[in-house]
Amino acid sequence: MRRCGVNSKLFKLMPNELENKKEVAVFGGGCFWCTEAIFQMLQGVRSVKSGYAGGTKPNPTYEDVCTDSDGHAEVVKIEFNPAIIKFRDLLEIFFATHNPTTLNQQGNDHGGQYRSIILYATPEQKTEAENYIELLTLQNEFDKPIVTELKPLNEFYEAENYHQNYYHNNESKPYCQIIISPKLAKFKAHHPKLIN
Repeated sequence: MRRCGVNSKLFKLMPNELENKKEVAVFGGGCFWCTEAIFQMLQGVRSVKSGYAGGTKPNPTYEDVCTDSDGHAEVVKIEFNPAIIKFRDLLEIFFATHNPTTLNQQGNDHGGQYRSIILYATPEQKTEAENYIELLTLQNEFDKPIVTELKPLNEFYEAENYHQNYYHNNESKPYCQIIISPKLAKFKAHHPKLIN
């Protein structure tokens, strides 16, 4: 698989040219605390917000989503600068940092809210995601079929304030130490050039 990386030549652009470019990507790959912490580390990512999407209920709460009855998934909304990091790079990171072959589950987290999902913001993102999933399948990157759901982004609902920047605000908590910290360390070791 191609190693993702930031094109250093792009940093020769004027600062305001870099600053003005912005796109949005929305991914769900299990607990949004983990996903948020990974994407926050990346060069070219302007912001990461945890939230809910993919379901039917307007303005869901965390409690609503935990019942697994409204169809929403825990997701992150990533605002990024495509002059520094491409959507394709984000796709590679997304698939490298969760298990896209387990239906409605990531590790010990079970339920539809933890499903693997890409909510595309543009037709181009849809095509790129489809092509990348096809490539992973052809290359037998996983020993089971990819079950990642692909659907249009209709609405993103920002999660409650205590979910935002969760890892950085709660690093000493057992969940962060046992689940998130090892995942971040592994990611940093494999992708040092992408880190801010």
